[in-house]
Amino acid sequence: MTRPIHIITTDSGERSLSHFWGSPLLPPGYPYPEYTDSKGDIRPYNFICQIALENIADFDPENMLPHEGLMLFFSKIDHYLGDFEPFDAVGGYISDAEDVKVLYFPDITGFEEIRIVDEEGIPLSPQELAISFSDKPAGRYSDEHMLLAPPSHREWENWDHPFEDWLILLQIDSFDGKDFNLNFMDSGVLDFLISEKDLAERRFDNIRAIVLST
Repeated sequence: MTRPIHIITTDSGERSLSHFWGSPLLPPGYPYPEYTDSKGDIRPYNFICQIALENIADFDPENMLPHEGLMLFFSKIDHYLGDFEPFDAVGGYISDAEDVKVLYFPDITGFEEIRIVDEEGIPLSPQELAISFSDKPAGRYSDEHMLLAPPSHREWENWDHPFEDWLILLQIDSFDGKDFNLNFMDSGVLDFLISEKDLAERRFDNIRAIVLST
């Protein structure tokens, strides 16, 4: 059985290569991920987090994940952060591939921080939270952010066809902070799903997502 890797966030004010929110690191000249919404407007994906994969090696003895480089997670979650203007959002059914974006870079030499702001220069992402990792939750009532999470919030036996037996690459729990309130329906979770074959081949271009409400 795959062991989950628990993600613990810290509002310490210190910069961390692994972090929630804030600004992503991308190769020089690499465009920030965008999508065309249902109205035909170009919008940036919400940047959720980036994971420095060398930090998880001790918690992944089965080598399910790469142990070098950087993995970045983006999705359409404006609604769950309280911005109801964009109509598009991941919902309670397995999403299309374009509803999420996961980028994996084995080597991040020379990468640059990309700061995304609105027309008034205000950052679109909440304030950065540092990430650490553990083989167990931080506490009984801690947030359920996890890599390789078990499908404990799924109320049925398996995912719908053709996604049977897909793994949860990343699970994000509802939580809040100084400048955000992330609520997936009724305090649910957002799951990024990947096939076992794609994960084994280190392919992250066919990720799907679903919101599961508690």
